[in-house]
Amino acid sequence: MEFDKDVDARGLSCPLPVLRLKRALADLPNGRVVRVLTSDPASVKDFEAFVRQTGHEMLSQKEMPDSTYEFFVRHK
Repeated sequence: MEFDKDVDARGLSCPLPVLRLKRALADLPNGRVVRVLTSDPASVKDFEAFVRQTGHEMLSQKEMPDSTYEFFVRHK
């Protein structure tokens, strides 16, 4: 999937991955996409709650074989 900004939040725990995503989205205009990589399993629920509360769109989320979580979020 194509994206406009890449955020590597691996090694960080809650709430830092969400804060990094929030900062990345603030720097982009509507419609742009951020990819975030995390290693914190709690980020799955954290990111779901974040997009639900802010109105941004979760395009994709998956756990990769190396236990990294990858999220694609579109700025709304």
